[in-house]
Amino acid sequence: MIDAHIHLFQSNSGKYSMELIDSFVSQAQKKGLSEIYLLEHTHQFHEFKQMYKPIENYNEYQRNWLSGKMTASIESYAAFIEQIRGCCFPILVKFGLEACYIPETGTLLESIIKQYRWDFVVGSVHFIDNWGFDHKAEFWRGINVDGAYHRYYEIMLEMIHTGMFSGAAHPDSIKCFGHYPTFSLDDTYINLAAALNKAGMYAEHSGGLALNYGHGEKGMNTCMLKVFKEYGVKILTASDAHRPEHTGENIVDLSEMLQDGGKRFD
Repeated sequence: MIDAHIHLFQSNSGKYSMELIDSFVSQAQKKGLSEIYLLEHTHQFHEFKQMYKPIENYNEYQRNWLSGKMTASIESYAAFIEQIRGCCFPILVKFGLEACYIPETGTLLESIIKQYRWDFVVGSVHFIDNWGFDHKAEFWRGINVDGAYHRYYEIMLEMIHTGMFSGAAHPDSIKCFGHYPTFSLDDTYINLAAALNKAGMYAEHSGGLALNYGHGEKGMNTCMLKVFKEYGVKILTASDAHRPEHTGENIVDLSEMLQDGGKRFD
């Protein structure tokens, strides 16, 4: 089993050490995992400040949020990875990045991430035309839900087409606060599946909303999962853990959901 999305930073205030990595590896072993993907988020690093300008300028809340998050340097993270890259772990450990895709600054994002050596870079959509849809439930008041869904998946398709990323993080996280469109998304999911396959990307079957938002649905929604499996999209299970003790959370359940006549995608 794989946990393809585990955050490091909030576990240790940006101070990297072998002891920190060992804590994630130890928990992974307890959960029966054979492979883990450890990552950091671009909004943590001041080198990406210009990339987030559209987000910062959207409103005061997001400006303050970024100010509180963007406190580390990607240089220290990349240097630490290089330092321990040759270490032998009892399971496979990959190191990478979760990168927000913001259409206006996508070129800048690419120029920064290409400067470093990553095992993977997973792209995520956390902002719809610079609005942080997954921050607070009250921010959805007055929002046209159908319009938000249309635009969310337009941005995701654009993200996939860039060719910058190894995978797509939590591809239906727009459901985080329980808002759903009035129309079918089947055709959208088919387009996403085709784009992912063409780009050679995987999609996360992520339990992050269940873990971090208390959402009742584990993993991607049933319709998306069905389409992705039918079209042969590579799917990796992911916890979206932010603490060592949450490593592997929900992975057994997510893996079982991927079983279909003995065929597994994780």
